[in-house]
Amino acid sequence: MKIAIDAMGGDHAPKTVVLGAEKAVAAFPDLKVTLVGKEEEIRKYLTKEERITIIHTDEVIEATDEPVRAVRRKKTASMVLAAQQVKEGQADACISAGNTGALMAAGLFVVGRISGVERPALSPTMPTVDGKGFVMLDVGANVDAKPVHLYQYAVMGSIYAEKVRGIASPRVGLLNVGTEDGKGNDLTKQAFQLLKDSSLNFVGNVEARDLLQGVADVVVSDGFTGNVALKAIEGTAMSVFSMLKKQLTSSFTSKLAAGVLKPKLLELKNQMDYSEYGGAALFGLQAPVIKAHGSSDAQAIFSAIRQTREMVLGGVTPTITAAIQETALQTEE
Repeated sequence: MKIAIDAMGGDHAPKTVVLGAEKAVAAFPDLKVTLVGKEEEIRKYLTKEERITIIHTDEVIEATDEPVRAVRRKKTASMVLAAQQVKEGQADACISAGNTGALMAAGLFVVGRISGVERPALSPTMPTVDGKGFVMLDVGANVDAKPVHLYQYAVMGSIYAEKVRGIASPRVGLLNVGTEDGKGNDLTKQAFQLLKDSSLNFVGNVEARDLLQGVADVVVSDGFTGNVALKAIEGTAMSVFSMLKKQLTSSFTSKLAAGVLKPKLLELKNQMDYSEYGGAALFGLQAPVIKAHGSSDAQAIFSAIRQTREMVLGGVTPTITAAIQETALQTEE
């Protein structure tokens, strides 16, 4: 198996990308990695070249670039070339911690959509208090959506939860303003009926306040709502830890208490860090495309590679393709 990685994407690239790739290659004997980027910069941190190759390019898509224009104009950018490796069959999947919009554009224009998938969805695995986590989609690939898009998100998310996360009959929830049937706007009301009439394990509407309690294994929403929920969870977690730090360093006695609590606090912080689950998958494309967090360290890059490998081994893309085609045939009948 070979995975192409944009070595120049992310806040700490290429160092963390190289270190994460080396760790992954050491952990998975079946894995080969192609690092795409500035070879001189990559080699500063590369200590082992076994099953790691480099494709050199000087061109990089920056965080400030307009996504679609950058992908179309910077055809030799590290991110675009990584996607091109997938299109040409030289890699089974690709990863980048760079510009999210540009990666979505590269996924659509270079890798291509699965036939029948109207809108790909961006989907991270979010933490829960029991440590099991849940898949959330869409969190920003499409700010507007139709009911059929939410239904397809549910199908793709369920397949991922089953094939990669090992959850039998994943519970699917629809993010809404209340749990009662009939709640929400026209989009959620129509999507609710589609999901209720499907063969999915649909558990109904779920509220944002219950997400981290593990109310569902797969949560679907339009990209606007999903992104707001994602950022609210991120911001709340950061604020809580910031307040805890302030309180635990406010006096001598609290500092003593902090010393005792530090291991548990670090454990809690890691549990709430969704990058530990891997990156955000772009579901609906002809091969796995993973968006790692922009601030990824080597461990987060490793987690994204592990997740990508599991998607390939689990046959997530072929299974989604078959499921979407089956749905289309049922609709025609």
